[in-house]
Amino acid sequence: MPQGRKLVIVESPTKARKIQGYLGDDYVVEASVGHIRDLPQPSDMPADMKKGPYGKFAVDVDNGFDPYYEVYGDKKKKVTELKRYLKDADELYLATDEDREGEAIAWHLIEALKPKVPVKRMVFHEITRDAITRALENTRELDTDLVDAQETRRILDRLYGYEVSPVLWRKVRQGLSAGRVQSVATRLVVERERERMAFVPAEYWDVTGTFGLADRAHEDADKSFGARLVELDGRRVAAGRDFDDTGELKASAKNVRHLDEATASAVVRGLDGVGFTVASLETKPYTRRPAAPFTTSTLQQEASRKLRMSSRSAMRTAQALYENGYITYMRTDSPALSSEATDAARRQAAELYGAEFVPGSPRTYANKSKGAQEAHEAIRPAGDTFRTPAQVAKEISGDQFRLYELIWKRTVASQMADAKGSTASVRLVAPAGDLGDAVFAASGTVITFRGFLAAYEESSDVDRYAEDEPAKAAEKDARLPQMSQGDALTGTDLSADGHSTSAPPRYTEASIVKALEELGIGRPSTYASTISTIQDRGYVLTRGQALVPSWVAFAVVRLLEEHFGRLIDYDFTAAMEADLDEIAAGTKDRVTWLEGFYRGDHSGTAATGGLRGLLEGLGDIDAREINSIPVGDGVQLRVGRYGPYVEDLAVEVEEGKNPPRASVPDDVAPDELTPAKARELIAAGADDGKVLGTDPVSGNQIIAKAGRYGPYVTEVLDLPPIDETLSAAAQKKAKAAQPKPRTGSLLSTMTLETVTLDDALKLLSLPRVVGTDPESGEEITAQNGRYGPYLKKGTDSRTLPSEEAMFTVTLDEAIELYKQPKRGRGRTATPPLRELGQDPETDKPVVIKDGRFGAYVTDGETNRTLPRDVTPDSITPERAYELLAEKRAQGPKKKPAAKKAPARKPAAKKPAAKAAAKK
Repeated sequence: MPQGRKLVIVESPTKARKIQGYLGDDYVVEASVGHIRDLPQPSDMPADMKKGPYGKFAVDVDNGFDPYYEVYGDKKKKVTELKRYLKDADELYLATDEDREGEAIAWHLIEALKPKVPVKRMVFHEITRDAITRALENTRELDTDLVDAQETRRILDRLYGYEVSPVLWRKVRQGLSAGRVQSVATRLVVERERERMAFVPAEYWDVTGTFGLADRAHEDADKSFGARLVELDGRRVAAGRDFDDTGELKASAKNVRHLDEATASAVVRGLDGVGFTVASLETKPYTRRPAAPFTTSTLQQEASRKLRMSSRSAMRTAQALYENGYITYMRTDSPALSSEATDAARRQAAELYGAEFVPGSPRTYANKSKGAQEAHEAIRPAGDTFRTPAQVAKEISGDQFRLYELIWKRTVASQMADAKGSTASVRLVAPAGDLGDAVFAASGTVITFRGFLAAYEESSDVDRYAEDEPAKAAEKDARLPQMSQGDALTGTDLSADGHSTSAPPRYTEASIVKALEELGIGRPSTYASTISTIQDRGYVLTRGQALVPSWVAFAVVRLLEEHFGRLIDYDFTAAMEADLDEIAAGTKDRVTWLEGFYRGDHSGTAATGGLRGLLEGLGDIDAREINSIPVGDGVQLRVGRYGPYVEDLAVEVEEGKNPPRASVPDDVAPDELTPAKARELIAAGADDGKVLGTDPVSGNQIIAKAGRYGPYVTEVLDLPPIDETLSAAAQKKAKAAQPKPRTGSLLSTMTLETVTLDDALKLLSLPRVVGTDPESGEEITAQNGRYGPYLKKGTDSRTLPSEEAMFTVTLDEAIELYKQPKRGRGRTATPPLRELGQDPETDKPVVIKDGRFGAYVTDGETNRTLPRDVTPDSITPERAYELLAEKRAQGPKKKPAAKKAPARKPAAKKPAAKAAAKK
């Protein structure tokens, strides 16, 4: 790098390449590839550090909560490279994102690189030539308040996780984790499932019909419309919204008329052949305003509703669009647009839809959510002139195109005119004999000017009562005939219909993001990783778009509620977030706040005990009680070491014997596990099972049973009883030494009712020896596993095309399968996401694949997971080759042995620097 050039550091290689093209030869733009340092795992720290005050958390909690940071092992080469560039530079520009995380990355770079040249903080919200030029002209000092806030957040999460998670390991299951936001998100999902489990449906009936004008000479005589009974004999008729979750009428609806089948049918009979009259007709103007431009939260919600994208996928795609210069920064709480963006949206709306679709003055939007950060604009197309989806279609495709189109539509629509129309409501009346007057109602909205709807219409979450009141769906955009009060109408197709109220809907990714934001918990930029974490930990499963809690989540939430209630209290968690915002604003001291959170004090929201006090006051937690969930009627579910199971405590058993038990299949959701369902599982999985016959070879009885992972067959071995006079440990050892019965899962074509002895013997013959590989000399077997049928040769396996192939595959066919690319667990081989060409170092083809832990680059021998700020679409072949080269150069991972001094906080802030940051 020639002397006199300026070094610019960003997080992403994609960003670096884009910005380098704008800055020219006077600048060298390099990427840190995300974070370069973090708190290490205490087990990975140098031996002398483990024994000191940093040994438990990598944070010295007794001396100002001082953190010990280490450069990531895979970033040491990158830091060395950046130091080499910095040595020849006369200025350093830190151009990481302008948020707490970006500010912290910039601070870590200063700490690791120790620059001796002037350092300038360069920030921008979009990657365009004009934005980069403006950023160079308006640099600032590092905002140490933002650094403090991010560092406090990191230390807080370390203390929370490292103190609470071990309690879960001891009392629920090894490998579980607790977290400030993830535990609260899990609690939300569990509480909603509890509501569904306790829900009692209410049955109610209503009457609907089709109506038209009796005057056949009227110009609208051929127009008919649907209406629903809303009042009978002066009393309002009950609808779904009038019932609570126990199936009873709400207190506010005690005077309504609850129709049963007999009454509803009597109304239909009473109205047979009776004429109707228009009792009232009301018409009101209809106006609808456009939604605000996207924030991080609303983008995730709308991408989930409209594009069926997960929060993680939406944010990853938005990151790629930002880095390639298509949209502005995607982590923002502000719905506001700059004047340039407002002008661009208004100009484009007028060009595409007409001047009448643009209001006389620009629209402005303000954030109403708790703790909103207004540092950035809303998420919008980049530049002072927006490119339409048609203009970018040749450059991007797939999810990137769909998300760009969504952002473009929302931004342009936000500056368009209101949709206008009229809403008509009509009430019809007719005598229903002894039941009194029956009043029917209908309404319809007619849009006369589409306004912003010409570009975009916002989606919404499903109304929990939508199934109860289907007529509502038909009312939208319905056009009623021209009528006047007193007009005569005819009614046809009158029918009595029964309904049941529905349980509260489960959370989706969109609705839980909305709930977290409304509660003020966490930051919208972290919601994607939070949702991914609770799914990866097994707390939450997905069924379609719904989030379903596992039974482990029930046990974890119960333990936290009973012993760490304050930590997962919604208000307390939101208050912590507000405190972190105050630290970022410089109005709260981070050390004082952490002291209060950890040890407790009597000031601020972190008062009353502290985390350490909660741990010291735990006492003895009854693990059996924590892991037991009552199902009802004497049945309880227990979260066991090998999965959830139910037991019937209502059945009397001999002393020392267990009550009847059965594993709960993974596909049974908690709200579906009724006492009847539990007893059905127990009956299907009874200890004696279904006797199929006797194995003619071994003489053992063969039975079929139901298990957690589905039905299976097994043999009953005649084993000698274990000496009960032995110690518990000796009995356990003796039991482990006994021979194990052969077992085999039923094929998908078999059921417990239809499986035969021949079927069972066929299954118990597995694994079947197919033959010996002539090259390696290893035995190849065909067998069945949890993820389907497969071949096994040593530690190498291959998926078989069908279950029957386990019994028919030949040695030649098996060898041919091993020549094909390796397949994942039970999945067919999938094509790579991208092909990147030949690696110049190994001459092997390099591709991007989607793996269990995300996208990764591979040459067939060396694999490297893509860094967080790189996507399959944005990575270049050169960067892929570089990643693989770095991975090969690392070799086996070694633990650090050299003594390292703790990394310290920066020197005391200078008033001038802080003032500049505030400005």
